[in-house]
Amino acid sequence: MDEFIQKRARPEIFTLKPYVPGKPIDEVKREVGLDDIIKLASNENPLGPSPLAIEAVKKQLDQLHIYPDANCFYLKNKLADQLDVDVEQILIGNGSDELLKLFAETFLNPGDEIIYARPTFSEYEFVAKVMGAQCVEVPLKDFKHDLDAMLDAVTPQTKMIFICNPNNPTGTIVDASELDSFVQKVPDDILLMFDEAYYEYVQNNDYISGLSYVQAGKKAVVFRTFSKIYGLAGLRVGYAITDPSIAAAVEKVTEPFNVNALGQTAALAACDDQEHLHRSLALNEAGKQYLYKEFEALGLQYVPTDTNFIFFDTGVDCKKLFQHLLQMGVIVRTGDIFGYPTYLRVTIGSQEENERFIDSLKKALEQIR
Repeated sequence: MDEFIQKRARPEIFTLKPYVPGKPIDEVKREVGLDDIIKLASNENPLGPSPLAIEAVKKQLDQLHIYPDANCFYLKNKLADQLDVDVEQILIGNGSDELLKLFAETFLNPGDEIIYARPTFSEYEFVAKVMGAQCVEVPLKDFKHDLDAMLDAVTPQTKMIFICNPNNPTGTIVDASELDSFVQKVPDDILLMFDEAYYEYVQNNDYISGLSYVQAGKKAVVFRTFSKIYGLAGLRVGYAITDPSIAAAVEKVTEPFNVNALGQTAALAACDDQEHLHRSLALNEAGKQYLYKEFEALGLQYVPTDTNFIFFDTGVDCKKLFQHLLQMGVIVRTGDIFGYPTYLRVTIGSQEENERFIDSLKKALEQIR
């Protein structure tokens, strides 16, 4: 390591684990020499963005020389109206990832602790360690958050508790009654962080959004995104709902113009396209049932999901299986990075993509076994 970097860089950066994204399609094309690639690794919407969002973006292309609205006025007002909250409760970010980092910059100091499940979204660990905070990981129980164990992990140093609901990578939710009991027991000086990136996919009656706790006056934050069901991952727009005083504090560390103009325009239009939302849900549900049936026929165990991805046990080395699938032009996500060396996480795609994935999976398993 360069001596200057070693002596002058903040020591916290040397503890960071780099985020491992799903492989980009173009990278796989270069690696395996194929042109026909399907990506089922990053939980993207196979229908793409809303037609309304595409049309709105096209109309704004000649305005790229103008800075975006730093306050995201129209998008904030649209969300406030749809969610029945005050505009002052909403923050807009360059994806929900940026918002997670902004909350860490606002509230975390060296020596503070955060609590989250293991495995879950890796960004919680990243944003905490950047600020010098300590990370307390609580293993999942039956692929779900172990809320009792998370409560037991609370100390006077605990500043935040993260609940990824539904959880990534397992696709599981926290039952409403369990979450309600948990929230009532959490000390009032701890910030509850509800990551609901896959909220729109949930059709389970046992689910409750963290928004109900924000509205009840709890010190809580709900994070959502336009990257998943809305199909706008390439434009990076996320939002958070919280107490106005908390939002105002976070705005103090927010860079100006953090959300680009095309992202704001697309998100605003997508909010009005309920038809696209319903089509996306229907396609996802059909794909989920198809993959369940095929996994059962192959004798593979899977975790029932409330999202647009499925975490399943292949029974073999997931990294070897990943490479075999890659050679066939199918990109998925390996489970070893989550601590499950025989698991894969696959995004539910279009029916054609799902069928190609299953056909490739069968061939790959035959080659390995």
